Amino acid sequence: MLARLLLFAAILGLDCLVRSSLPHTETLLAPLASFGIAAFAVFFCLGYAKLRRLREPLPFHVGYFSCHLLCIALVCLESVAAATGRESAVLNPPVLFLTRAGLAVAAVVCLALASLPRRRWFSLFRETGFLWLYAILAGAAALLLRSPLQSLWTGQHFALGRWLQTATFFAVEHLLSPILPGLDVDPASFIIATPNFAIFVAPACSGLEGLGLVLVFTLAWLAYARRELAFPRAFLLIPAALASVWTLNILRIGALMLIGNAGSPEIAMVGFHSQAGWIAFTLVAVAFSLATRNLAWVQRPPISDSPAAIAHSLQVSDSELSESPVAAAYLVPFLAILAASFLSRAGSGYFEWLYPLRFLAAAIALWHYRASYRLPSLDLRFSWGAPLVGLGVFLLFLAPELWHTYMLGAAELPSPLGIGLAQLSPAGRFTWIAFRVAASVLTLPLAEELAFRGFFARRLIQRAFDQLSYAQLSVVPVIASSLLYGLMYGKNWLPGILAGLAFALLARSRNRLGDAVAAHATANLLLAAWILARGDFGQW
Repeated sequence: MLARLLLFAAILGLDCLVRSSLPHTETLLAPLASFGIAAFAVFFCLGYAKLRRLREPLPFHVGYFSCHLLCIALVCLESVAAATGRESAVLNPPVLFLTRAGLAVAAVVCLALASLPRRRWFSLFRETGFLWLYAILAGAAALLLRSPLQSLWTGQHFALGRWLQTATFFAVEHLLSPILPGLDVDPASFIIATPNFAIFVAPACSGLEGLGLVLVFTLAWLAYARRELAFPRAFLLIPAALASVWTLNILRIGALMLIGNAGSPEIAMVGFHSQAGWIAFTLVAVAFSLATRNLAWVQRPPISDSPAAIAHSLQVSDSELSESPVAAAYLVPFLAILAASFLSRAGSGYFEWLYPLRFLAAAIALWHYRASYRLPSLDLRFSWGAPLVGLGVFLLFLAPELWHTYMLGAAELPSPLGIGLAQLSPAGRFTWIAFRVAASVLTLPLAEELAFRGFFARRLIQRAFDQLSYAQLSVVPVIASSLLYGLMYGKNWLPGILAGLAFALLARSRNRLGDAVAAHATANLLLAAWILARGDFGQW
C-alpha cells in the first residue's frame, strides 16, 4: 500500500512537471501544487506506520493508466496548439479553462484508479480515520499561506533569510580581509570587490537553500536508519550538519572571490559557482551518513538476549537485516563519475575541458571491482534485440530537437561546447572527443545500469538485492528507478525517464543486466555519431 501511494504521488508529480512546462497551464497548476504537496506530506508522515502495515497484492490497472496518459496527451496537444496559434476559435477562454481543468481532473482520477482499485480507496479512507481531514486542512493552510509567504521572501525589508544574508556577508568579509588587504566592502548593497573582481552576496547565496536541502536529507536519513539509531541523541547530529553546510557555503563564496580575483572570472562564475554548492551538500550528506554508522553514542544498543528479542530476530530474514556485500561494486563507479563531474565542472567555464576525469574515475572504479562483475548473478551477456531498443532510445532523444527545428522552426543556437572545441588545437580536440566517446559508450552505460537497474530498482524490494532476479522487478521499482534516472538529464528529463523505462523493462524481460547495458551503449554510440557527423554539440 505504501509503495503504491508513493507511485501515485510520483507519477502525479511528473504530470505536473510536464504540464507546468507547457504554456497556458501555470494559472491552473501553481495554486494547487502547494495544496497537493502539503496534503500528501502530512498524510504520508502521520500515516506512515499504519500504511506500512497494510500489505496485500494490488493489481496495477493498465487500462485506467492508458486513459490517464491519453488525458495528459490531450492537455499537451491543446497547449501546443494554443502556443502555435492553432487552437479552435469556437471555444472561448472560459470553455478552454474548463476543458483543461476537466482533463486534469480526469487524469488524476484515472491515475488513482490505476494505482488502487476503487474499493481499496474507500477502505483506505475508513482505515485511516481523520488522517484525510488533517491532510486536507494542511493543504488548505498551505494554499492560503502561499502568497503571504512568497511576499515575505521577496519583500525588500522583511525578506525571509535577510539576517542570514547579512551574517554570511560579514563572515565572508572577515574570511577574505587577511588574504586580500585591498578588499572593498559595501554592507548596504552586499557587494565585496577588489580592483579585479566583485561579487554580490545575494539572498540565494546566504546558504538558506543548502540548509533546507541538508535538513530534508538528514531527516530522511534518520527515518531510513531509525532501527539502528538511538533517539533522541541521533537528532543532535542535525544541528552539526546544518552548521557544517553553512560554514562550507562561506568558504565557497570566499573561494569564488579568490578564483575570480586571480584572473579566472569565467571559471569562478560559471563552473565553480554552479558546482561548489552541490559539492558542499554532498560532503555534508556523506559525512552525516558515515557518522550515523560509526559513532557509537548514536547507535542503538545491541539486541538483548531475552526470548522475545531472539524470537523476533529469528523471524526476520537475512535479506532484511544486512546489506549485500557487493553493493559497493554496483554504486561506486557511478558515484566516482558524479564526484569527477563535480570537480571537472567546478574547474571549468563554459567548456568542460576536464571531462576526461569522468572517464578515468569510472574506469578505475570498474577495474577495482572487476572480480564482482564476474558473478553469475550479474550476467552481462546480451541478445541482438538490445541494440534495437538502443536505436529506439536514440530516436527518442532526437525527437525534441527535430520537433523544435522542423515543426516549430526554432533556430539552432551555437553551442558553448562547440565553441570551446574550436578553440583547441587539433590534437587537443581529438583527445577530448576520444575521451568523451569512450565514456559515453564504455564506462557510462555500465556504471549507470549497475547503479539504477542493478542496485536501486532491486534495492527497493530487499536489502540483499543481488539475490533478486531482474524478472522479479515490479511496477514500482521500475518506475521509481526510471524517474530518478530521468531527472539527471535536466531539460531532457522526459526522454531520460522513457529511456530508463526501456532499459528497466528490457532487463526485466531478459532477466539480465547485459541487455540494458548493450541498449544503453548503442543509444550513446548512435548519439555520438550523430553529433560528430553534424557538428551539433548541443546534444552533449
